[in-house]
Amino acid sequence: MLEKTYDPAAVETRIYEQWDKAGTFKAGAGAKPGAETFSIVIPPPNVTGSLHIGHALNNTIQDILIRFERMRGKDVLWQPGTDHAGIATQMIVERQLAERQQPGRREMGREKFLERVWEWKAESGGTILNQLRRLGASADWSRERFTMDEGLSEAVRKVFVTLYEKGLIYRAKRLVNWHPGLETAISDLEVENIETNGKMWHLRYPIEGSEETITVATTRPETMLGDVAVAVHPEDERYQHLIGKHVILPIVGRRIPIIGDEYADPELGSGAVKITPAHDFNDFEVGQRHGLKPINIFTTTATLNNTVPAAYRGLDRFDARAKIIAELEASGVLVWVDDKKIMVPYDEKSKLIVIEPFLTDQWFVKADILAEPALASVKEGRTKFVPKAYENTYYAWMENIKPWCISRQLWWGHQIPAWYGPRLSTDPDFNNRDAGLKCFVAGSEAEAIKLAQAYYGARKIEVYQGGATAPDYAKAVTSFDTTQRDRLNADTWNMRKHRDPFAELSDSKVPLHRDEDVLDTWFSSALWPFSTMGWPNQTPELAKYYPTDVLVTGFDIIFFWVARMMMMGLEFTGTEPFHTVYMHALVRDEKGQKMSKTKGNVIDPLSLVDEYGADATRFTLAAMAAQGRDMRLAISRVEGYRNFVTKLWNAARFLEMNGCARVEAFDPKKNTLAINRWIVGSTARAVAAVTAALDDYRFNEAANAAYDFVWGTFCDWYIELAKPVFTGEDEAAKAETQATAAFALDQILKLLHPFMPFVTEELWAETGKTGPGREKLLIISEWPELAGLEDPEAQAELDWLVSLISGIRSVRQEMNVPAGAKVKLLVVGAGETTGIRVEANLSALTRLARLESVDYTSDVPRDSAQLILGEATFVLPLAGVIDLDAERGRLKKDIAKETVEIDKIDKKLSNEQFLAKAAEEVIEEQRSRRAEAEDRRARLTEALSRLS
Repeated sequence: MLEKTYDPAAVETRIYEQWDKAGTFKAGAGAKPGAETFSIVIPPPNVTGSLHIGHALNNTIQDILIRFERMRGKDVLWQPGTDHAGIATQMIVERQLAERQQPGRREMGREKFLERVWEWKAESGGTILNQLRRLGASADWSRERFTMDEGLSEAVRKVFVTLYEKGLIYRAKRLVNWHPGLETAISDLEVENIETNGKMWHLRYPIEGSEETITVATTRPETMLGDVAVAVHPEDERYQHLIGKHVILPIVGRRIPIIGDEYADPELGSGAVKITPAHDFNDFEVGQRHGLKPINIFTTTATLNNTVPAAYRGLDRFDARAKIIAELEASGVLVWVDDKKIMVPYDEKSKLIVIEPFLTDQWFVKADILAEPALASVKEGRTKFVPKAYENTYYAWMENIKPWCISRQLWWGHQIPAWYGPRLSTDPDFNNRDAGLKCFVAGSEAEAIKLAQAYYGARKIEVYQGGATAPDYAKAVTSFDTTQRDRLNADTWNMRKHRDPFAELSDSKVPLHRDEDVLDTWFSSALWPFSTMGWPNQTPELAKYYPTDVLVTGFDIIFFWVARMMMMGLEFTGTEPFHTVYMHALVRDEKGQKMSKTKGNVIDPLSLVDEYGADATRFTLAAMAAQGRDMRLAISRVEGYRNFVTKLWNAARFLEMNGCARVEAFDPKKNTLAINRWIVGSTARAVAAVTAALDDYRFNEAANAAYDFVWGTFCDWYIELAKPVFTGEDEAAKAETQATAAFALDQILKLLHPFMPFVTEELWAETGKTGPGREKLLIISEWPELAGLEDPEAQAELDWLVSLISGIRSVRQEMNVPAGAKVKLLVVGAGETTGIRVEANLSALTRLARLESVDYTSDVPRDSAQLILGEATFVLPLAGVIDLDAERGRLKKDIAKETVEIDKIDKKLSNEQFLAKAAEEVIEEQRSRRAEAEDRRARLTEALSRLS
């Protein structure tokens, strides 16, 4: 016997362990012989992460697809795993060391520090995967991967070496986003531009050999120390005579040219701009066009380096700003200052550290070449985006793609497989920029030594991993940046620049130094769809499950992850890694605001699971996941779907109490009662609707179709209509209805399982205790196949009955007819079909519509409410039941009230100032309120018309 109430906390852990123990999550579980495959790779969450509402939405959608396709008999794999999250993980461990007052990573050395990180990963990493289990994720945990496990590391090395040998990976000095706190390059995704109250300083630069000056404006006056030019538009008549001349840079005294470049906008400020290629991305491009040599004025910690005048060396960049402004003001160079809103790049995580555009040597991928086939894949339809509008975002990125900086100055990550030694003076490239440096890229240290031996001949190779143990020379030959070179002994450096590198070395030994940088986290995750399946080895998993089918991800990483997986998949496997990319929207709070800790509006999905259960949480997310539209998550919605779980449980319990047990070899086509033929046909239509919606990734439509059928059709109508049959004396009708109800409930459990796996599996087991036993768990049972069970005649009759009872109930509610009052129903103009239907369903009609009697007439009495259905008019005489005059007055008053509300909102929405200043969520809330008021007024007006 089912418990009176369903307790998710008591069921979910037990059910999940049962699934896991039975091996139902494993690839191929429940698959039909010779079945087609269906695979998804999980977007690997950071090993540092914990479940937030975006993860919950993303993984709920994936799990719905996985459970759906598994039940359809496909050979399914949901590949799980985590990302090593280079910066985030290193920060956590370094913070722990500081909190425990233990030596920092530089004091520990690389090897010991990495041991500590691996210890942390073993103890605390991967918490989020256990949290996904609580949500019901049915991934194949036996195949869990980690971006730094040995198999994936082998794939990373293979890809790096191959791209390097093809000339698609190279090392160059370019501008990058630099984190002065961590002393590493970071990606655009790790930078958040925040609008800040700033200033615009206008500076007057003197023109060489003239009394004339030219005024430039800057929001970062400290960078003027690195200026290498002033740019004006070549067609700006004010400055054409100055192009080719020079200015003398204040404070520094350096002579820099005035150049003509279209980057200078004559309409902005003075029309003249300072060019600082080492500290501004746009300026860098200008410098490239004009062959200007950049001057980097910062160290890796954003203090001023030795390229600036002595008075400023070692100052923090913001302290330097204040001192420079004072000196410029004192010397008359500062003309005026404006207050200005400016966008400042901050560290996305802390929001505290200002990110610096920084000129440094890094490793890059020629992304433009890899992008071409990936772009063609989408344009030619081999991979599609859902919603389709996101294809334009993809095109915008891919058609304007820049070199991808893949190196990071961290220790935690895939260390770049490159080793450096001194370049032989006989080498053809000896006189190039980095003449003293020879790079050996290889998949392992042993392979690098072989390459070095082939280059150096009989000399012994000594490999250094960097840090304090490496000799100065070994460090010198791998230090590209001038800021790093400044720290080295000048004689050691000069040895490289002016003499044969071997002049100072033993004839028999050559130092080989491993590149200390690691790869961008996105580099390894770009390989995720095929590296997790064993590539570069040709494994059975790779042959069977790659390419995968669907990628479910957020719109914010289309470029950082989706595009890069496309590029790498095509380059190394020859095919796209997935045929569909489903982009889910953002989960906002109920007011439409983005969730953030500072606003205090963050909703914790685990708290929802604790309070309302995983099924209610999942169903809420699915029911609100409309394509291309951000969802507004209100706790009331989760409460509502918890009630849905309860409704399902109570319905199953009621059927159990009324003897509704499954019948072996039950054939729904042999049903004779209209309500049973009707519910079977309605179930078939619901299955078709949910199936079609899931096939099209319309998750909200699938969930809502299931909800409307289960609650609205099955619970509210079928069970209510079946109650007299259950308690009646017609045993044949009772048996048919009991078997039909049990059959329909089975289909409902299957239909709801992808959305609400726990309660459906529990009910599947409990209802399996009567009638024929269950052969398998619900998770691997067959998806319903009910085509051909529709019954148009029964459907028409029961739809008519439902419409009539619903209409009468609506009239009673609109007219404030007391719930306990029974009223008469008069039927006017009924044809033969209507008459037959009235008589056949008289008992249900009078019971469910609370009618005193049903009669036929040709006249409509005064003071009646009318309802038209088909050819007949159904009349409720209300005189004596309610005060009709008072009711008319109430309706008119309420209509006027709604009209006032609508007019007030219309004034707001037609006010241009309101539309310009109000937040989008506020405007949307006003539109929503107007629509609700309009709907209420329409219903009130219709009610009044019935009494007029």
